Amino acid sequence: MRTLDPPTTVSAVLSFDFDGTLHDPAGEPPVPLEFFETIRQLRTDHGAVWGINTGRSMAQVVEGLIESRFPFSPDWVVGREREIYFPNAFGRWLPHEKWNKTCDKEIHRLFKNSRKLLKSIRSEIEQHTGARWLEMEGEPAGVIAQSDEEMAWIAERVAALTQAEPNLGWQRNSIYLRFGHRNYQKGSSLSEVARHYKIGADRCFAIGDSHNDFEMLDAAHAKMSACPANAVDDIKAAVLSHGGYIAKASHGSGAVEALKYYFG
Repeated sequence: MRTLDPPTTVSAVLSFDFDGTLHDPAGEPPVPLEFFETIRQLRTDHGAVWGINTGRSMAQVVEGLIESRFPFSPDWVVGREREIYFPNAFGRWLPHEKWNKTCDKEIHRLFKNSRKLLKSIRSEIEQHTGARWLEMEGEPAGVIAQSDEEMAWIAERVAALTQAEPNLGWQRNSIYLRFGHRNYQKGSSLSEVARHYKIGADRCFAIGDSHNDFEMLDAAHAKMSACPANAVDDIKAAVLSHGGYIAKASHGSGAVEALKYYFG
C-alpha cells in the first residue's frame, strides 16, 4: 500500500483519530469510501497531507488500514499517542528518529524518577477499584478499568495525585488509561508533524472523539478542530470552546462533513 502522489506544495496538515472517529467496526465498509474521495480532492485543491493520530501501536495501525480496506496509506502516523512514522518510497513505515528517540529517553527518565508516585497511584487504584494495572514492553504503566464509570473515578484520582509531578501525563480512552510524558501526546506530535511540513497551526485540521484527543484538538496545535456526532460530551465541549465544529454525522461520515465545513 502506497501513499498518494505528494502535492506540489503542502498547504495543510490533516490529523484523524482512528478508532471511534474514522473507523466504525460496525460500518460496511468501516471507513466510508467518500472519505478517501474527499482526501484525494483536498490533495488536489488544497495541497493537503493527512495522517492517523492514534493510541494504537504502529503494528496495530497497519492492521487497521488493512481491515478498513484503505485504498492508499496516510502520509504519516502518530502511534501510541506519541511516536511519529513516515512511509518511505516502498511503503515501509520508518520512525521519525530524532523525535522518537528523544521521546523514549524523556519517558524512561520520567518513569525512573516517578517510581514511588506510580507505586502510590497503583496502590490507590487496586485498593479502591477492580481495575487492572498494566506493565509491558513500550508501555511502562497503564490501567484497564471495568467500566467507563470506574475509569472516570480513576481519572479524577490520577489527576489529583499527579500534581506532584508536573511532567507525568496520562491519556484516557474509554476504559483504558496510559501514563506518559506530558510533553509527548497527540497534540505535540501533531505540531512536530506540521513542523516537518513547515505548516503552522492555522493550517492544521484535527478531529477526534475521546478523551485522549484533547491535546490534538487544542488551537495551539490545530486551529481547525472538529469531532463526530458520536464523540463523548467532554470532547464536544472542548471543541466548542475552541470555536470548532461538531458534525451531525458519526465516525468517518462525520470526518467528511467536518472537512467540507472547513475546506468547502
